[in-house]
Amino acid sequence: MHVIVVGGGIAGLAAAHRLVGAGARVTLLESSGAFGGKLRTGHVAGVQVDLGAESILARRPEGVGLARAVGLGDALRPPAVSSAAIWTRGALRPMPQGQVMGVPSTAASLAGVLSDAGLAQIARDSELPPLAVGEDEAVGRLVAERMGPEVVDRLVEPLLGGVYAGDAYRISLRSAVPRLWEAARAHDTLLAAVRAVQRESAGRAPGEPVFAGLEGGVGTLAAAVVADLTARGAALETGVAVTGLRRTGRGWAAALGDGRSLAADGVLLAVPAPAAARLLAAEAPAAAGELAAVEYASMAIVTLAFRRADLARLPRGSGFLVPAVDGRVIKAATFTSGKWDWAAAADPDLFVLRTSVGRLGDEGPLRWEDAELVRAALMDLGEAAGLSAKPVDAVVTRWLHGLPQYDVGHHARVERVRGFLAGLPGLRVAGAAYDGVGIAACVGSAEQAASELLRTLPAGPAEEARE
Repeated sequence: MHVIVVGGGIAGLAAAHRLVGAGARVTLLESSGAFGGKLRTGHVAGVQVDLGAESILARRPEGVGLARAVGLGDALRPPAVSSAAIWTRGALRPMPQGQVMGVPSTAASLAGVLSDAGLAQIARDSELPPLAVGEDEAVGRLVAERMGPEVVDRLVEPLLGGVYAGDAYRISLRSAVPRLWEAARAHDTLLAAVRAVQRESAGRAPGEPVFAGLEGGVGTLAAAVVADLTARGAALETGVAVTGLRRTGRGWAAALGDGRSLAADGVLLAVPAPAAARLLAAEAPAAAGELAAVEYASMAIVTLAFRRADLARLPRGSGFLVPAVDGRVIKAATFTSGKWDWAAAADPDLFVLRTSVGRLGDEGPLRWEDAELVRAALMDLGEAAGLSAKPVDAVVTRWLHGLPQYDVGHHARVERVRGFLAGLPGLRVAGAAYDGVGIAACVGSAEQAASELLRTLPAGPAEEARE
C-alpha cells in the first residue's frame, strides 16, 4: 500500500507517522525547502527559540502523544509561569480569572479592564430572554448581545486574536470555542454556559498543565518526526511541488513540478485550503470551491534578546495580550525567558521575548521593513512593560497567509468538503483549515484522516510511475 502525503507541516508529518506505523509505504512531499511548516526554530543572540508555534495544548493527547512517540517525552516541559496580563487602558492588568476564551463567568476581577458601564452590562445576561443558540453564530455577536461590546473588545478579541489573528465578530463559536457552543445550547444564560465549561475543566487532574513546550522549542518536534520517518523507510522530499492530481484505474497519480508523475493507492492532502483547492479542482470541484473560500490572515513575530544587566526590571509573568481597540502595533508579547526554563538556562545573561504583529484587515505593518517592525515593537514594549534597553539581537519572522479564518458556518463547510470527498476512495484532507489551528488539533486531524484512509485502501501496493 503506497500513500502520497502532500505537505510537510506538522499535519503532514503526523499523517505520515500514523501511515508508516500501520505498515503503509509513504512518500511525503513538501514544496518548500524544509519540513515543519509553522514549527520552526531559529537563533537570537545564540539562543535557540521558536520562530513559529511555541506551545502544545497538553489537555489534548495528540500533540504530546506524538512527541512521546518520536522520543521527545523527556523533553516535554510545562511553562515555568502561567500568569498573563492584558495591556489595556494604559496599564498591564492581570488576565481575569473565570473566563473561557475571554467570556467571563462573573464581573469580579474585571475592574480596570472594563469601565463601570461595561461591568454593569455583564449582569444583563441574566435578565435577557433565554439563550437560543443555533447551528452556529459569531462569538463576538453573541457576547456583545449578552454582555456588551466592551467584553468583546477588551477580553474576547485579544484572546481570539492571539489564536486566529481574526475578527471576533466573524469567528465561529462552534468551530473556535466548541465546548462553549455546546454549553450555550444547553443553558439559558451565557454566564451559566461559561460556568458549565469551567466545571468540566475543574474535573481534570489537579495541577495538570494546560500547555506544554519542548526543550529547545516545539520546532524540534518536526525534526524528530522526520528522523523517525526516515528510520522507518519513508521517502521524504523537500522542494517538490505537487501540481495536479488525477484518478487512475488503480488509485491516484500526482503530477510533480519537476516533471515526474507518482502513482499511489491513496493521497492525503495536508496543505492550506487554497493549495488543496487547486489540487482538487479537477477531481472534486465542489470541495475545491468550498476550500477556495477559506480566508487566511498573516502575521509576523519579532523576537528580541536583551542583556539582563541592561534591564531596570525583568518582565514578570508569561506575557500579555493587547486589544485591537487600543490601537497598538503589537497584539501580544511572550516573555520567552520567563515562560520557559530551558530558554532562560540557555544563556542566563540574556532575556528573550517575542511580540506578534498582524490582524485580519490590519496587516499594513507586515509590509514594513524589519527594522521598522523592531522599532514599533520596542516602542510598545517600552510603554507596556517599561523596557527601554536596546536589544542585542532581533529576528523578524513573517507568516504570510498563515492562519485560516473560522468564519460562521465553518463547521458546516468542513462537513460539506468531507462529504464531497467521501465519494473519492483513497483521498483525504487534514490540517489547520479543518478542525483547529493548534498543534494538537492538527495532529488529531491528521491522525484521523490517515486512519480513515487506511480503512478505504486496498491491501496491494500501487507501482510508482515516472513520466
